[in-house]
Amino acid sequence: MTTTVTGTAEVELAIGGMTCASCAARIEKKLNRMDGVTATVNYATEKAKVSYREDIAVDDLIATVEATGYTAAPPPPPRTSAAAGQEPPPEVDELLPLRQRLVTAVVLSLPVIVLAMVPSWQFEYWQWLSLTLAAPVVTYAAWPFHRAAFTNARHGAATMDTLISVGTIAAFTWSLWALFFGTAGTPGMTHGFDLTISRSDGAGNIYLEAAAGVTAFILAGRYFEARSKRRAGAALKALLELGAKDVTVLRGGREVRIPTEELAVGDRFVVRPGEKIATDGTVVEGSSAVDASMLTGESVPVEVGVGDTVTGATLNAGGRLVVEATRVGADTQLARMAKMVEDAQNGKAAAQRLADRISAVFVPVVIALALATLGFWLGNGAGITAAFTAAVAVLIIACPCALGLATPTALMVGTGRGAQLGILIKGPEVLETTRAVDTIVLDKTGTVTTGRMTLLAVRTAAGEDEDQVLRLAGALEHASEHPIAQAVATGAAERTGTLPTPEDFANIPGLGVQGVVDGHAVLVGREKLLAEWAIELPEELSRAKAEAEAAGRTAIAVAWDGAARAVLEVADAVKDTSAKAITRLRALGLTPILLTGDNRAVAEAVAREVGIDEVIAEVMPEDKVDVVKRLQGEGRSVAMVGDGVNDAAALAQADLGLAMGTGTDAAIEAGDLTLVRGDLTAAADAIRLSRRTLSTIKSNLFWAFAYNVAALPLAASGLLNPMIAGAAMAFSSVFVVGNSLRLRSFRPAA
Repeated sequence: MTTTVTGTAEVELAIGGMTCASCAARIEKKLNRMDGVTATVNYATEKAKVSYREDIAVDDLIATVEATGYTAAPPPPPRTSAAAGQEPPPEVDELLPLRQRLVTAVVLSLPVIVLAMVPSWQFEYWQWLSLTLAAPVVTYAAWPFHRAAFTNARHGAATMDTLISVGTIAAFTWSLWALFFGTAGTPGMTHGFDLTISRSDGAGNIYLEAAAGVTAFILAGRYFEARSKRRAGAALKALLELGAKDVTVLRGGREVRIPTEELAVGDRFVVRPGEKIATDGTVVEGSSAVDASMLTGESVPVEVGVGDTVTGATLNAGGRLVVEATRVGADTQLARMAKMVEDAQNGKAAAQRLADRISAVFVPVVIALALATLGFWLGNGAGITAAFTAAVAVLIIACPCALGLATPTALMVGTGRGAQLGILIKGPEVLETTRAVDTIVLDKTGTVTTGRMTLLAVRTAAGEDEDQVLRLAGALEHASEHPIAQAVATGAAERTGTLPTPEDFANIPGLGVQGVVDGHAVLVGREKLLAEWAIELPEELSRAKAEAEAAGRTAIAVAWDGAARAVLEVADAVKDTSAKAITRLRALGLTPILLTGDNRAVAEAVAREVGIDEVIAEVMPEDKVDVVKRLQGEGRSVAMVGDGVNDAAALAQADLGLAMGTGTDAAIEAGDLTLVRGDLTAAADAIRLSRRTLSTIKSNLFWAFAYNVAALPLAASGLLNPMIAGAAMAFSSVFVVGNSLRLRSFRPAA
């Protein structure tokens, strides 16, 4: 779909007809030559992401792509309500034509190769059977290569398909000449199989096994590449398919079943146990446990009740819920996740841009090298056969498909695996940044801590029962809306069960609450509230209060029947996994720094609990950016983890921004990585995955370069049979894809 931003628009085009990375480079070059157009074409995803001025029509962009010799189409429109209830069209097997050509090539090439390699099986007219079998392979099976080469030639360009087409046609044409005009067609003719070339006049030699074998090997490589690309993109497809297909909405007091596409913001819908929640919303009735594991990777179901937010595509594991839709369609968290993953896969890392530039000049250089090889061997009296064989081997071995696949396949698998684990990588440039990061700045509230007040401790006076304290204090606090009061009430209910109902409840602004619970006159609040009733804290409770406040916690006094009974400690609790996460971040070579607007005592207490040495406290929201800049000015490469609106600017300023997915939209948009789980251990996993993806890209590029650098001199020297060259070239592509697919085995640290 098309979006508009400050006079520019953006569209994603589906590109057809690309067969190699050189094709993508050509399309990208042509699009970028248009005034006001910036385009990125990805061979692996077969998509072009184009930014253009509003006065340029999308049809003009498509026309430019078609003039280059390829097809382009805008994304399909969203399914309409009328079509929503219909059966979806059957899925088209995009690999079928390629698979048919591959099967044809393999079945017919195998006898040709065997006959050429085993002289004892070369019966009287074996060469003519080889011609009969090889002809359909070189024409029908290899047709995509010939068509692409012809299309590119019309536009004055040469791609990797040009190398394949020229090489196979040359080998086949030479064989035809030798059979019909030379001595190769003589009944009873035999020739041995040798990995090295031999000098002769060529009239008795045929290369049908090279023409057919190379076609079969390269088609096999293309097929496995295409299949792997589909598997690599499966995570994105799975994300899109997570959502519910239809939903039960409440209309005029009745339950009506409609397609999810027809939901509107404000609609109330019913989610029964075992059903998926149709879209993002707020619970207005009922309570349940929601399993978000398939979306966030979090294995423990989350308890939700009235007022809690829920996310589309998560599973209702408990009771009946009525949810009011707050986001629908492309605005939902699921849709945003899918869009972020797709944007990341369509982008290009710096390493990929380098590979594209190399591919764009590689093909003409190789053709020139093949001609030079031909001339060199002819000039040295090696004979036309020797010269021709070496030149064809150069053309075939040089095909740098592995180079074009090195980055996009690793990027697709890495970002797809990240999405499955609740780690969203916004773009490929993020990968380069993760390698250099040495400092990680952590926001406190909502990142290291839960972001909500929690009852952490109960300090009782001598002889008092803790459960009785919680029961009476919790009952009174339950009637108050204050966050601290709610923290006490929640903690008390969890530990003691159902709370009694207070009588004569009164809220004393700024001091606390009072009332009668189970016949006791209860006071809960500041020490000053107790003082107004002439109640003093005994020494042990006074000491407990001082210790709690020194640790940055809020101390609440509890008294009843004229005596102080306990001090309750309430604070923003540290997440259970934060200390473990800090240890993992240190193991990755990162120095953690706690950054917060809270007072220093609170910040240092949290830092001590999780193992952070450096604390920057009492920082205003607008000053967080300055802190990041100062650290960068000291020569550090800074990562920032945050979740609030006040973190957004600092996330954008940092070299690497990690946004907690449980936070605000502003923070998520400003971050480079989004951690859907809201768990700090995911930050360590995200950096590990990013670094591993980058490492895979680099190893892919190394092997692709090393392969070509090592093989081209061998081919030019006449030491490689063209068929062996074709097999090795296809293997290098499959190796690169297989190396990338190893990223699917990435697991979060235990």
